[in-house]
Amino acid sequence: MYISANMDAVTDLTPRQIQILKAVIDEYIMTAEAVGSETLEKKHNLGVSPATIRNEMVRLTEIGMLKQPHTSAGRTPTPVAMKYYVEQLMKPKDLSVAEEVAVKEKVWSYRQEIDKLLREATKALAEKTKTLAITATNEGDLYYSGAANILDMPEFYDYQLTHELLGTLDEYAFWWKVLELHDAPFSILVGDDLSTGALTQCGFVYYKFKTSHVTGAIGVIGPSRLNYPTVIPVVRYLGNLIDEFAS
Repeated sequence: MYISANMDAVTDLTPRQIQILKAVIDEYIMTAEAVGSETLEKKHNLGVSPATIRNEMVRLTEIGMLKQPHTSAGRTPTPVAMKYYVEQLMKPKDLSVAEEVAVKEKVWSYRQEIDKLLREATKALAEKTKTLAITATNEGDLYYSGAANILDMPEFYDYQLTHELLGTLDEYAFWWKVLELHDAPFSILVGDDLSTGALTQCGFVYYKFKTSHVTGAIGVIGPSRLNYPTVIPVVRYLGNLIDEFAS
């Protein structure tokens, strides 16, 4: 897996700070809201007082792992924290056999027609992850599905962010440039790994595939707080299916 980041800020984290950081991120992924020490003390078995949690959150803010929105007393993770979470803290959830069968059934009928296969795989990925799915190929094709899903996410109440992201759906060159920057077959891009401007608030998970006719990648994009443990196995599975059918 590829994920790039300047991890200088995390090398000196104590076990307790790591535990608190993970709890903040887990809570933020679920709620999309700033997380306070009282919430952590009540919902997560951290074994320390709210005052200690507050002090550690202040320290995590000072080193750039958390930030404090102007309108809230709570904290949210920074892109650096999300990168650290993805690489070091989270545990992807395996798809059940029933889930694998359900996904495979959605694309099985199209396994011998690459254009329809990619179109249906993109649609299946959007349906399963409840986010925006994108597939780009070296032939200049860009498929997408689930654009309406992002409107269910509070981050995309931001008009500028939504406008910029939806605008890229007409920009094949943007996505192919992103994919060409990274050689790894499976990648997770967060913050400025993905782009500049408003899209630094996003996360992108994708799998590169290669068939006898076409190469490309399939993935999902959403807020930086994507539910990575559940998104990653679905992206991997559909990418592997495309490889499998193509062979």
